[in-house]
Amino acid sequence: MTPPYVSPLREAQPAETRRRILEAAAEIFGERGYSGTALSAIATQAGVSLETVKQNGPKPALLLACFDSAFAGSEGDGPLHHRELGAQAAPLLGDEMLEFHLGWVAGANARVARLWPRVLEASAADADVAARLEQLQANRRYDIVSSITTYREKGLCHSARPDAELASEFSFLISPEGYTQLVIESGWSIDAYRAWLLRAVRKMILED
Repeated sequence: MTPPYVSPLREAQPAETRRRILEAAAEIFGERGYSGTALSAIATQAGVSLETVKQNGPKPALLLACFDSAFAGSEGDGPLHHRELGAQAAPLLGDEMLEFHLGWVAGANARVARLWPRVLEASAADADVAARLEQLQANRRYDIVSSITTYREKGLCHSARPDAELASEFSFLISPEGYTQLVIESGWSIDAYRAWLLRAVRKMILED
């Protein structure tokens, strides 16, 4: 029996449309906020029909999906350690691994700095966004703890303090809020921010 023909182009088209919608949503949400964003504006920005945007929604799902896609670099499920980032970092050792990881965090924070406050605003007003955000935050907590574990396994972390304490401090250091204060509000360059992040993590998390 001849297998059904599968068109790579036909399969790629929905993914490309989804990508455009999420990029447009991130821009519109970032500019107008959650309550001020209409699905029709996302449709116009993405160059698709309103019905197509609705098929990729609803609005709460779009907000969290565009945030996740912007932060991770692509849409996916579950913690980042189980996704592309984990696979890229796995073979790296020593300072190469640390610089890759924190450089990635710096880039991710740059991509979501203006979107993250919109997510928090929406979660305070919309129970659906709040529920979806809790799952996202649970994934983040898992990634933070996994980072400390990985640093120890690769001989980078020599601190005798409990992992839970280190994870809380690490979470604070790499937060989008820190990027906003240093880069957007204080005018630091992304390179200066990345260098600070490396110094801070080495000093506060990794040293004995």
